[in-house]
Parts: sequence; C-alpha cells; structure tokens
Amino acid sequence: MADPRVESLEPKAVWSQFARILAIPRPSGHEEKMAELVLEAAKKKGVAAERDAIGNVVVRVPATKGREKSPVTVLQSHLDMVGEKRSDVAHDFAKDPIRPRLEGEWMYATGTTLGADNGVGVAAALALLENADGDLEHGPLELLFTVDEETGLTGAKKLSPKILKGKRLLNLDSEEDGLFFIGCAGGCDTKLSIKPAPVPAPPAGDAFTLAVSGLKGGHSGVQIHENRGNALKILARWLLAAQRAGIAFELARFEGGGKHNAIPREAFADVILDAAAVKAQKPVTEALQAALASELEGIEDKLALEARPLAERPKRVYRAADRDRLLRLVQALPHGVLAMSGAVPGLVETSSNVAVAAMEDDRVVVWTSSRSSVAPALEAVLAQIRSIGELAGFEVDTKDGYPGWKPNPQSPLLETAKRVFASSRGAEAKVTAIHAGLECGLIGEIYPKMDMISFGPEIQSPHSPDERVHVGSVGRFWTFLKTLLAAL
Repeated sequence: MADPRVESLEPKAVWSQFARILAIPRPSGHEEKMAELVLEAAKKKGVAAERDAIGNVVVRVPATKGREKSPVTVLQSHLDMVGEKRSDVAHDFAKDPIRPRLEGEWMYATGTTLGADNGVGVAAALALLENADGDLEHGPLELLFTVDEETGLTGAKKLSPKILKGKRLLNLDSEEDGLFFIGCAGGCDTKLSIKPAPVPAPPAGDAFTLAVSGLKGGHSGVQIHENRGNALKILARWLLAAQRAGIAFELARFEGGGKHNAIPREAFADVILDAAAVKAQKPVTEALQAALASELEGIEDKLALEARPLAERPKRVYRAADRDRLLRLVQALPHGVLAMSGAVPGLVETSSNVAVAAMEDDRVVVWTSSRSSVAPALEAVLAQIRSIGELAGFEVDTKDGYPGWKPNPQSPLLETAKRVFASSRGAEAKVTAIHAGLECGLIGEIYPKMDMISFGPEIQSPHSPDERVHVGSVGRFWTFLKTLLAAL
C-alpha cells in the first residue's frame, strides 16, 4: 500500500509513484519486484515493454500528438537501492516497507536508507509513462530501467546492444539540484582474503565487543572528499594502539561495513582481555577518542568508541600472526582522496575506500573500492593495494572494473539542456563531472554514439541511514524534465 504522507506531496505525479516504490520490501535482489511494478504499469497503459537477458527493462512510450517524428529520447534509471540500516533499528529489508518521515523541507527514512537513490528517478520515469498531469509534450521515449547498479553495475555492463533505438540519453541518477554531469570516474573493487586457522580461546579473561559507531558513512564517491571517518580504519587503529601500549588481547572477530560503495559507518571486534588489560585499555581508548575528536572536528560529532561486555564468550580466536597481519593490512590500505583533478577544478580525480571486512565461508575478507577519472591512476592504486595485500600474506583478487565517461562539453544535448534550464529557472546550470560511477560510462561503451547528460534532485548522504531528499528539489527536477522533453 502506498504511503499517503508521500502521495500528498507536490508534484503528485512523481510522489505517488515514489510512495508505491517505498511500499515494496527491498531485499537484496529486489529488482524483480521493481521490474514487475514497471511491467505492470506498461501493460496497464497498453505500451510495449521488453526485458533483455540480464533483466533490464525498456518501456517504449509513444510520442504525444504532433511529435511523432521527433528523435527518440532514452531516460535511464536503476531499480535497486543500497539497503543500509543503523544497528539499533529493527528493520528487515526483505519484509518491511521503507518508513518515510518529513523533517522540514527534507524526506528521510526511519533508521534506514530511503532509496531516493534512484527511486526518485524511477518514479519520474513512471510518471512520464502514466502522464497523470495530462500536460506532457514529448517525442518517442524509451524508459530504460537497469538492474544491479549498486552492487556491480551489472545491468549496464550486460545491457543488450540491440534493445535501444535512441541516440540521446537522460540519466536520472545524479544528486545535486541545478547541476548537469557530463562525465564520471571509472572504478574497480579488490578482494583481499586469508584462510585463518583459529585456535581455542584461552580459559581466562573477559570478553568484550569493541564497537566503533556513530559515523556518517555515505557514498564512497560522492562523499569521499569530505574526510568522513572510516569505521574499519579507526577500529584497526584502536587495536594496534592497544597493542603498542603493551595490552595483550585475543581477537575473535573483526567486521564492519556492508557495501563496497559505502564508507563504513560501524565496525566491531570481539576480544578477550585479562583483568589487567581491561583496566589498561581505558586510557588508550580515551586518548584515541580525544585524538579523533580533534581530527574529525566539524565532520563527525557522534563518533563513539565503546567496550561492551559479551554475554557469550568466544570459543575460538585468531592465531597471533593472522590477527596481526589483518590489523596491519587494514591500517596500511589507502583510504580517502588520493589526487585532485588538474582538468576540472574541485573534482576528485582518484580515491580509494576500505569498504568491508567480513567472514565469507571460512575466509576473512577485506574489500576495497577504488575510483579514478584517469585510467592509469586507477591502475596505480590497484597495484598499490595488491602490493600491500601480498606483503601481508593475503590473496588478492582484482575484480572487473567499469569505465569512466569522458566529458563532451560540445554535446548538442547538453546545449539544449543548458538553454532550457536558463530560460525556465532564470539561472545558468552548472556543468561538471562526478567522482562516482554512473551507468553512462558502460552504456557509452555499448552505444558509442549515445549523447548523454545526467541530472536529478537534491539527495544528500546516499547509501547511509542519513539519506535524505529535498522535497522542493523534486518539483524543480520534474518541471525541468518535462520542459526539456518538450524542447527536444
């Protein structure tokens, strides 16, 4: 059931569609339910729709009267979202709808990601299909809904080269009101793993969970320049500081992060400490908390380091050698901005994110996600990560990456969009590139003649429970989209 709190907002054409999206439980792989929503909407309107082999959906919307001879325009959005929640929130993405809340001019979810990335783009495309306002003017449209953008860009990577007829594309998946993106970074993930040989836990000592929490997290491309805290890096630093202070501990668990493209907000280590170590760790923790408060002043004001007693004592712990190489690996891996662009002022050129530490089957796995708009620079970062991993005795697996999208400032589509924006908004649009992976790079490889731009409403802190969308910006986004389609 759609949420009336959302449906009542203006413009109703978009918000009513977004309310339907929020009502759908969002487990991993939820694209199938979203695809069913799109296909049912197409069937209801009596328009053609098809899916390619990977599951992407294309809906072909006929031109409005008098615009039948206009060129085809592709509008692209993705069906999946990042499902992140705070650890103290009871939410099952496989069963529970997203619970929106309004605070002033912003919409949030309750303790989880909202899914405005890219739910608002999907909602706008569905609103075009429905034409609930009855005032649309446009040529033939191809509404492209891709799958699996957030976890690997798989839908765009495997998009059928024959499914699209249009030669110009509007990507509805950017997150800054009044900005046109005409380029993006390429990226690649690295998996570093070892197979530890756990040993029995010592019979004496108390068990604790060392918890790093309260960080903002966020998108590892969009927010990486803000120097937000990385929970995994902080946790490794905490444990190694204790070790350097002569505090003996056994490590039974080291985990944190949840998504390759999100800065980790929380991380946890289960440790066993003897009585002397319990007392000695307190000043180490306090000193680190003070240091981090200074380093992250004005950035992370809710960071917490806590030692929480464990009700159930671990039965197995890491060997000292495995423990030490894991902690040193996480501390040594590069994280954050590594280079700024010399071509586009203010644009991050190269970065890397220490994203996830987890147990996968019987292996300890650390994932990193690296980005750059310069291919050789990306290769250099990946080589650095490989060297660090191999020095630490980890197996290193560099995954298939995705290409960047080279800006074209002379794009005819861009020129039309700039003109329409200036006349409708009374101001010049800003044009830039983004330090994140957009599907435009992959679509451009499959359709090399495609003319593309990306724009969207104002969305902040995507990929984290602080995700929010500015309600008024959705109206501006929708009005501009309708005006642009009328001009194309």
